[in-house]
This record gives sequence, structure tokens and C-alpha cells, in this order.
Amino acid sequence: MSENRQPGPSGRAPTVADVLALPVVAGGDPRVVAGEEHVDRPVRWVHVTELTDPASFLKGGELVLTTGMPLPDDPAGVRRYVDELAGVGAAALVIELVRRYHRPPEALVQACRARSLPLVTLARDVNFLEVTQVVHTLILGHQAEAMRRTQRVHEAFTALTLRGAGPEEVLRAAAEMSARTVVLENLVHRALVCEPSGSVERAALTDWERRSRTTPATDRVGVSGPEGWLAAPVEYQGERWGRVVMLPAAHPGRAFGPEDVTVLERTAMALTIARLTHPTPWERTAHRNALRELVEQRHRSPADARARLTALGLPADGTRFVAVLADLPSAEDAAAAEVRLCEESATQVPRVLVGLLSPTRLGVLLALRPSRPWREAVQRVSRTALEAAPGATVSAGAPAGDLADVARSFREAARVAEAADPGLPLPPGRSFHERSDIGLRRLLFALRDDTRVQDFAERQLGPLLDHDARHGTDLVTTLRGYLDSAGNKTVAARSSGLSRETVYQRLRTIERLLGRDLESGEQRTELHVALHAVDALRVLPPSGRDRDR
Repeated sequence: MSENRQPGPSGRAPTVADVLALPVVAGGDPRVVAGEEHVDRPVRWVHVTELTDPASFLKGGELVLTTGMPLPDDPAGVRRYVDELAGVGAAALVIELVRRYHRPPEALVQACRARSLPLVTLARDVNFLEVTQVVHTLILGHQAEAMRRTQRVHEAFTALTLRGAGPEEVLRAAAEMSARTVVLENLVHRALVCEPSGSVERAALTDWERRSRTTPATDRVGVSGPEGWLAAPVEYQGERWGRVVMLPAAHPGRAFGPEDVTVLERTAMALTIARLTHPTPWERTAHRNALRELVEQRHRSPADARARLTALGLPADGTRFVAVLADLPSAEDAAAAEVRLCEESATQVPRVLVGLLSPTRLGVLLALRPSRPWREAVQRVSRTALEAAPGATVSAGAPAGDLADVARSFREAARVAEAADPGLPLPPGRSFHERSDIGLRRLLFALRDDTRVQDFAERQLGPLLDHDARHGTDLVTTLRGYLDSAGNKTVAARSSGLSRETVYQRLRTIERLLGRDLESGEQRTELHVALHAVDALRVLPPSGRDRDR
């Protein structure tokens, strides 16, 4: 009989349809004449009966096989027979059309349709004993496999707990085991972690808060709400902290089963333990991850990013976004600034997304109404960062009108940060740097590590710098004064406190050493740029600014 042992699809018990497809049954030419829409019912057992009241021996889920001999003759008796089978939850009724009947009685067909009980006819003789043996082998095999899968689930989550896995890893495991999308939310219905399975974040998270609020919380794992979510509570220090949700499959006909319940139970348990062992609030971790995905453009699409941010509570439509970077002297200062900004953002408008992008770089995304002045909001962020760490350098990118442009705004803020020369003052009343601050000196400061800039400065001024170093002179200062005076020798002499003759003599020496004509406006411009480049190369970057980029 080995050729008959064809298991049903992995992960579930054989259904009525699976049994009908077995060769041992298919040889009887089975036809479903009633209840066709319910042939996906699982078969828990097979029961062969010739009794007039078989329901008293059933527990539900049985495939009932009969030759039709015990069926009552009167329609009322047939209806009672079917009502009892349906009442105990029989999976289906299979009747042979060989001995007593050659076509199904109309009363039986009507009664089965009325009770949505699948009725299957067999046109040829079938060995009921062999059917029982084959199906029971399938069922027992499924039960054994289900036990093995359950054991693997327990072992997997135990291993995750023992190695201190965080919520992202726990939900990833749950999504892989169940092949369903799993979402972790807190008590105010913010979706902190989403692990999609076979779908995208947009489909799972769109309009998340409203959908979540229409799905009542449960004290234990259970299905609830208009969408039929499978949910389990997650606790922290003995109180409800949030819940983990398993979303229904995108395609119909795949209901939640016992294994899904087991996976979600173990997920909730692992999260409850992880909540105790991971001191950083998960809301803050969710903000960090969402911010990094935006900066690094790791979302599949802007629509996914919009759904993710909205599920976190950040408005994404009709919003102007501004990227802010705060470079801190140390990782401790960065962590302190993150805490301060998170605390302030919880009670103030505009809404912000705050997260560490590196140990010493803090990222902030401001979500503003289009009419609100963005510099005022950035100044508040800058002031908070500077209060947490006085050595911070805060930079802002240009506003972005759409989430798709947020990464560009962060790139611009990063370029501004690189050009933030600590030797140059900011405009009064402003403590952050922006693109308009990047003049020639700041640009060269940002490019100070570029070998092309270094080579340019050396070619233009190297001989003069070497001469000053060897002879103890200060011709570079004379050149600087002359260039700052726009080539006016009289003004240069007056500002330097030297006689005009001395300045003239030094300028002739400079022309000889450099092989340049200081009367040429173009050559003076080149030398002036080279002097600014030398200044930038001599300035050490603030502690921590260039680390961990």
C-alpha cells in the first residue's frame, strides 16, 4: 500500500479533498454532490459505519464511510441522520452507489446541502478497510510531524532567549516559522517592528493605528478583530506592555492552525523575556532602525517608508521633512543627547524621529507642517543637543517635500557637517550649520583630506613655506595681508605696520620664489585659494567628528 501513502501538504492535516485524491479512493470514481465549498475541512479520523445513528460514536472531524444500507427510507429520517452527523462536526459523508443505491437519494443530497456537509458518492466498490488504513497512516504521520515541528519551535525560541536575541530577531524567526507577517506594537498602537512574509510593509502597515484599535486586546493568544488577527499580549515587569500580532495570509483558505498559535505563544514569551534583558526602550530602537533605513535608502519603495513611519506615529502626508545631524564629542554624549531629544519629542510638536546613526553621530528627522519655519525647529533641536553636550556640532540639510527626498537632505546635512570649520563663527542667534554657511573657507575645510587640494596648496605655496621654514622669515603673512587688501600695497603696508618699501621688497621676493606675477588678478586668486587651503589643512577636526562615519 506504499503507493497510496501520499501525505497532504506540509504543515496541515489531510483534508477531505486530499483524501479523495488518494489512489485508494480515486479508484472508486468519487464525486462531490453537496457541500463542495467545504472539502477543505481537515480529516481527523475515518469511521466506517452501517448504523442508523453513527453520530453517537463520533467526536468531530471524521470522514464517515457507508454503503448506504442503514439510511432511513423516509425523508425526515434522512434529515435527522444528516443533522446528527453535522451536529457532531463530521468532516464529510461518503456513500457507495453499489449495493443499495445507484444514485444518491435526493433527500440525502438536499439534507447535506442544507447543513453544508460534504456528500461524496463512489460509483465503484472501494475497500473501506484499506481506505481506513491509508488515511489513518497519513493522519498519524501528520500528528508525528506536527509534534516534531512543535518541538523545533520550542527549541528555536529557547535558543533565541538564551543568546539574548532582540525583538527584530525574534519576530524574524516567527515570520519564517509561520510564513506569515508578524508585527510588534506597544500599548499606544505604534508598530515598532514588522517582519513581512510574502508581502511588503506597505500592505501590512498601511492605516495601522486605526486597524489595530478596531482589534480588541486579548488576555491570551486568540483571533480577534474584523481582519481576524492572531494576537498575543507581551508583558513587562508583570504588566501588559504591548502585543505581537500575526496577520492572516494574503490568500484565502489558510486559517490559523495550532502551530501558528504555538509560534505566537513562544514569540510573546521570548519578547517578554527580551524586554527584561534589553534595557534600551524598544521605541527608541525602532526609531533608530527606521531612521537608518531612510538614510541608507533600504526601503523597497517610498510607499513602504511612508507606511512604516506612519505606523510609528510620524505624519508622512502633507509634511515637510528636515534632516539634522548632531556630531558629539563621545559616544556617551551622543547617547545622552539621544535621550534628551527623545524625551522632548514625546511631548512637543513637531513630531521627530531620533536615532544614533553611529556611536558619535545622532540623526534627527523633523516632520513639520509646510507653513512652519524650519530653522526655528532646527534651532530647538540644536539647543537641546548642545545642552546635553556643549561640544556638539549640529548641521541641517535643506527641507524635503517628500519622504523620497529625505536621504538627500541627510546627505546634504553630512556635507555641511564636514565643512563646519570650528574656527569660523555662526550668525548671531543660530547654533547650527546649514548649506548657506559653506563659503570658500568651509568648502576647503570639508575637502582638506582630498589629495588634490593638498597637491594644489603645495604647488602654489610650497616654495614660500619652505623658505620661511629655513630662514625664519614670515613672507606668508605678508602675502596674506597683500591678498586680503585686494592687491593694494599701500593698504597692505598700513595693516601690517611695515613701510611701503619693505612690503614692496618682500612682494618681489615672493614673486621670485613662487614664479608668479602678483599683478595678475587670476594668479592672486589662485594664491588666495591656496592660502585658505593651507589654513584648512592646519586645523585639526573636533574630537569625534570624523570617527565612525
